[in-house]
Amino acid sequence: MTNTTGDDIARTLGMLLLRSTRTRLHAHLTEGLEEAVDDLTYPVLSGLARTGPRSAADLGREVGLDRTTVSRRADRLERSGLLARHPDPDDSRATLLTLTDDGHAIVAVTRQRLADAIEDSLATWPQGDAATFARLLRRFVDQGPFAADHD
Repeated sequence: MTNTTGDDIARTLGMLLLRSTRTRLHAHLTEGLEEAVDDLTYPVLSGLARTGPRSAADLGREVGLDRTTVSRRADRLERSGLLARHPDPDDSRATLLTLTDDGHAIVAVTRQRLADAIEDSLATWPQGDAATFARLLRRFVDQGPFAADHD
């Protein structure tokens, strides 16, 4: 069996996409923050920061959780003042989850931690290699099998 570049990339992406890999990363990013922010609630915060206000069902589809799970995690975040619920102006039966200013601040901290961890891991790479990796990764995400418009 021949090991192709596609096989190697697929195996590596598989490791990145593992739930255990994401859980470890989220635990690292949220360490020492507000008590309600942990590897379980981080996807809700991060998802809302990425998408803007969403219903629990819509956010769940975005982050890979069911509506009930999102709602339970949102309850914790709301009690801590990181998230608020507002009526959906387009659907009187629905409620939108929205980050508060404190929620946005927590997301900013976690994103900076992630950027710092990436910078640290690339510190020993030649600067040109790190820049090329960033450019090619962006291209792969934009044009590869994960692209939104990929058939």
